[in-house]
Amino acid sequence: MTASPGGAAVGRRIGIGLMYGLWKPRVLGAWRVPAAGPVILAVNHSHNVDGPMLMGTAPRPVHFLIKKEAFVGPLGRFLEGIGQLKVDRESADRAAITEALGVLEHGGVLGIFPEGTRGEGDFASLRAGLAYFAVRSGAPIVPVAVLGSTERRGRLVRGLPPLRSRVDVVFGDAFEAGDGSGRRTRKALDEATVRIQQRLGAHLADAKRLTGR
Repeated sequence: MTASPGGAAVGRRIGIGLMYGLWKPRVLGAWRVPAAGPVILAVNHSHNVDGPMLMGTAPRPVHFLIKKEAFVGPLGRFLEGIGQLKVDRESADRAAITEALGVLEHGGVLGIFPEGTRGEGDFASLRAGLAYFAVRSGAPIVPVAVLGSTERRGRLVRGLPPLRSRVDVVFGDAFEAGDGSGRRTRKALDEATVRIQQRLGAHLADAKRLTGR
């Protein structure tokens, strides 16, 4: 199934309603996201709400790569309907790779959690997938830090910020992951991953200083 740009636009409207209804997003630097053309949003992942939060606060509709385990029953059909991409994290999922590259080839926005799964949200452990998509497509990467409350008080669901709490979404400067040579070798991807990790880590530190988190 090809990711639907129209579906992602609907998902953005739903995200806006839900995220601004349940929390208090403060969006900083959204102007740094290119207004047109392919772009990859690299997002830290410490809350279950990070994906929907980006869908509701990013200035353009986003197609996220989401673990296949989430695509069950009605939720799976809903996620597909709003243009999200199912990926098997345990294998080289060629269908997901093709769909993701297709989003970028058509000038869309691809959202990736480069850490692979929800954790500390500090970009400490990056998978090579982000570097592959960036180098293969030539699309710029925009780092995004989602910083929610770490307090347990007021939480109704584990892994979510307390309802009506402030969540800061900070967009960083776009950058190119490749070295300009166009190489796609394993060595080139490993080097790109190191560069990406440095840029994402620096952005997260800047975002924490900016927001006082």
